[in-house]
Amino acid sequence: MTRIASIHALEILDSRGNPTVRVQLGLDNGVVATSSVPSGASTGENEAVELRDGDKTRYGGKGVRKAVANVVDKIAPKVIGLDPARQAEIDGLMISLDGTPDKSTLGANAILGVSMAVARAAAQAAKLPLYAYLGGVGATRLPVPMMNILNGGKHAPNSVDFQEFMVMPIGAPSFAEALRYGAETFHALAKLLKDKGYATSVGDEGGFAPNLGSNDEACELIVKAIEAAGYKTGKDIAIAIDPAASSFFSGGAYDLSKSKGGRKTSDEMIAIYQKWIDTFPIVSIEDGLDEKDWEGFARQTAAQGQRIQIVGDDNFVTNPTFIRRGIKEKTANAALIKLNQIGTVTETIEAIALCRNAGWNYVVSHRSGETEDTFLADFTVAMGGGQIKTGSASRSERIAKYNRLLEIEAELGPAARFASPFA
Repeated sequence: MTRIASIHALEILDSRGNPTVRVQLGLDNGVVATSSVPSGASTGENEAVELRDGDKTRYGGKGVRKAVANVVDKIAPKVIGLDPARQAEIDGLMISLDGTPDKSTLGANAILGVSMAVARAAAQAAKLPLYAYLGGVGATRLPVPMMNILNGGKHAPNSVDFQEFMVMPIGAPSFAEALRYGAETFHALAKLLKDKGYATSVGDEGGFAPNLGSNDEACELIVKAIEAAGYKTGKDIAIAIDPAASSFFSGGAYDLSKSKGGRKTSDEMIAIYQKWIDTFPIVSIEDGLDEKDWEGFARQTAAQGQRIQIVGDDNFVTNPTFIRRGIKEKTANAALIKLNQIGTVTETIEAIALCRNAGWNYVVSHRSGETEDTFLADFTVAMGGGQIKTGSASRSERIAKYNRLLEIEAELGPAARFASPFA
């Protein structure tokens, strides 16, 4: 039986230049595995707590030395000597050691770093790719990318209220071709923006961040870009949006002040989305309403859930407790899945199991503060949900995940499966 022999941690930087945690875990057979933890900007209030130092003299208070110390001084002594194949046992031990519902004692960044490293080390010890170790022999489905090509909201200092406008190459025959469809559309959009005199700088997740005349113009430009790239809208490539409505909800209303759109009620927001669904090839809307607006989510799902995917993120935060409530109250028909929202690999898999059992879709997602770690790519294939959200066709921390998926597809060969989740 292989045992964990050592655990070390390090403060590194994420894609926004902020500190995050990297864990290096060694086994007694010489295997060494590392993991790096992502960080979000648009966060749900019930997410597991990312432990920061609060020392304003270092990184503006965002240092993670406390989390690093917790890995080395508190988690390692309890985990060293255990079998890395016992993922659920190790994750449960760390949850108990923390002792809080939101992992605020040790920090979800400390716990997740170890949890991911344990999974990766166990896979290496078993001489299996991570996706095959976590997903078994049936882990052969490559995901349709939800490629963010235009940013607004908290991800870009521009005039667009909604956070993410994405293309989904639902008609592609393979992941490699889907990636090509998306990349070509990204470059076609760059040319359109340049021709209109708009900026082609990019936001946190690699999408363009121009100042537009309205939120509607974002969808209009993407439709033109899809067509300019030589594809059919709705057939080859569809649109997904993530308004991240909690970020512009204040004083009981949705404040669309960035685009000078005024203040809206829940039903007025739902009406906007209905108009867009009727006008544009939209297949998925994530966080169209505030995370506390459960009744509004239920109304949106009742009105639009037969036509499109209604995804909950900030309201569910990959937490089985909130996903169970969402299933019971019919507040969505899909959930966004983020490992660092809940803090362990085991709990993330539990959240996905709930979605599967309810007949919901699920989208495995990155964060706006990412690293070059490709754990997410393997995890997505292992979970078999057929959708990944990991950013645009730019910025190497995003491209690393796409390139890993290309490797997995090539490795699987004829066994690789690729299919639209909306077919």
